[in-house]
Amino acid sequence: MKKLFILLIMALQVVDIEADNFEYNNERFADIQMLRYKLNGFENLTPNQKALIYYLSEASLWGRDITTDQQGKYNLRIRKMLEGVYTHFNGDKNTADWKAFSTYIKQVWFGSGIYHHYSKDKFKPGFSESWLRKQVKECKIKVKGLDELCKVIFDPTLLAKGVNLAADADVVLTSAHNFYGEGVTQQEAEDFYAKMKEGKGSDLPMFGLNSTLIKKKGKLVEDVWKVGGKYGKTISKIVENLKKALDYAENAKQKDVIEKLITYFETGNLEDFDKYSIAWVGSLEGMVDFICGFIETYGDPLSMKGTYEGIVQYKDLEATKRTRTISDNAQWFEDRSPVDPRFRKPQVKGITANVINTAMLAGDSYPSTPIGINLPNSDWIRAKHGSKSVTISNITDAYNKAARGNGFSEEFVIDQATRQLIENYGDACDDLHTDLHECLGHASGQLMPGTDPDALKNYSSTNEETRADLFALYYLADPKLVELGLLPNEEAYKASYYTQMNNGLMTQLVRIKPGDNIEEAHMRNRALIANWCFEKGKKDNVMELVKKEGKTFLKINDYKALRGLFAELLAEIQRVKSEGDFEACKNLVETYGVKVNPEIHKEILDRYQKLNIAPYKGFINPIMTPVFSSNGEIIDVKLDYTETYDNQMLRYSSQYGVE
Repeated sequence: MKKLFILLIMALQVVDIEADNFEYNNERFADIQMLRYKLNGFENLTPNQKALIYYLSEASLWGRDITTDQQGKYNLRIRKMLEGVYTHFNGDKNTADWKAFSTYIKQVWFGSGIYHHYSKDKFKPGFSESWLRKQVKECKIKVKGLDELCKVIFDPTLLAKGVNLAADADVVLTSAHNFYGEGVTQQEAEDFYAKMKEGKGSDLPMFGLNSTLIKKKGKLVEDVWKVGGKYGKTISKIVENLKKALDYAENAKQKDVIEKLITYFETGNLEDFDKYSIAWVGSLEGMVDFICGFIETYGDPLSMKGTYEGIVQYKDLEATKRTRTISDNAQWFEDRSPVDPRFRKPQVKGITANVINTAMLAGDSYPSTPIGINLPNSDWIRAKHGSKSVTISNITDAYNKAARGNGFSEEFVIDQATRQLIENYGDACDDLHTDLHECLGHASGQLMPGTDPDALKNYSSTNEETRADLFALYYLADPKLVELGLLPNEEAYKASYYTQMNNGLMTQLVRIKPGDNIEEAHMRNRALIANWCFEKGKKDNVMELVKKEGKTFLKINDYKALRGLFAELLAEIQRVKSEGDFEACKNLVETYGVKVNPEIHKEILDRYQKLNIAPYKGFINPIMTPVFSSNGEIIDVKLDYTETYDNQMLRYSSQYGVE
């Protein structure tokens, strides 16, 4: 719930360049451009810090098959069958069938299953069922239930949507995720977890976060993800490497965090997860940090079940000065937020923000990854103990290095003056937007007494991302940022306002197929903000869509008035969350965040296609090789950035596959 993904105009640009002798761009397939990220300053870390990163990375990578299984119950079997064909095929690799198969398996790797990582639509294979069956036979691949798997792959009507958020659907029954067992309905799931909360007051765990809700003899029960439970063999491997990491912990608090995470994985008790989360929030001193476990709930249409993910990171000390300035002034921002004072936090606690370099991506954060994170997601822990935010500098740097000079700005930004504004201030504003979104936006506001944190149900993730984005947008234009030295002048914010509105109204539509609605929470958020502000600002001509040489462009006429609209919408979005107003939230999302103007959509797609740009980006991890001393201690970790995408995916399947 607390992730920020790049969707801004600069992130949609790709050009093959070499920067600082480091090859950021790699292969491209389907709608994906693969990139590499550089571990800036890794060589300056101590041997102990490198060893800690290595074992935390190993722990994180072991959870890959969990993520794949969570996305759909046939995913692992399908992936293993495809990998068998990919590695044993001896036929002509110049045929259309092989080329389509090669693309398909790369999509399956990227999406951790047979569904698109963003749209959640099932991939359509460009090869025939008969061709696949022939290869399985000729390659002598042992497949359990080949007929069943072929039906899942080739029947477009069967399990068609990974996550279905349609307003009129039973979102549990009609989603192909693997978080709920056969026959479990949305109403049954909602009632099950509502009953768990009855009479238990506040400060409750995030019920359902680490389990599959199934039926046994007609009764609903949780199959908990833990050592000795579901995914037990894999989680045991995660724990094994976390225990090795303990020997290299930088301090007592960091060691306590790792120990509490191990305890949680062993017991599966969500109260143990809360203890870990509280310890993690309070662990601030070390250079190294990590996220590992069942965290974000975007993959569950009810926003309850956590998909496995892992990120290992170390601080960018210079850039962290920026985020520390923001977090040090958190109370100032909270007190002046344009929301009802009842919904503000009277005392902002424990907001910690760092700029970090990611060292390893895993699970749901790989190959597609966020650029910022704010955790924990538990509202009561955030209120009482605070939160930690990170902006991931080397990921953002990789995007930026690979995102200039291909004509995107000339095609979609209205004029040279606006393009120059974005060129001058875009990167700084994007970084600051991420900081404000993660550090303050998600950490702002409070629930009213008695409000169920799950009251917004399947609209919860969109509402939360909208709230954080609006908080960031509102404050980007505040003179306080210039006063704090975070922006160079009081005009710079306009670069972000333009890219955000242009993206929400038009350019993000390159990720949507003709005739489809917007499904993904971050995209719904941006569409909601842009469409709501566009409609409410019509009478004052705040923004307009104008034609130039037959092309549609966004023109912003009054940036200050636009900020006022952000304030108005933020006040309502915060009220919706604070009071748990499901119907108001549903109305906002369905009215402004879901539908697509077909004429604008077609035009944007036509213009974008001519640029030959991949709309989605993903990353290849470096290979880490430990160097051991004679007594078995790690004294260095060597980095290798040369592994190909398919070799990495096949190696991970072989090296980290248990279930």
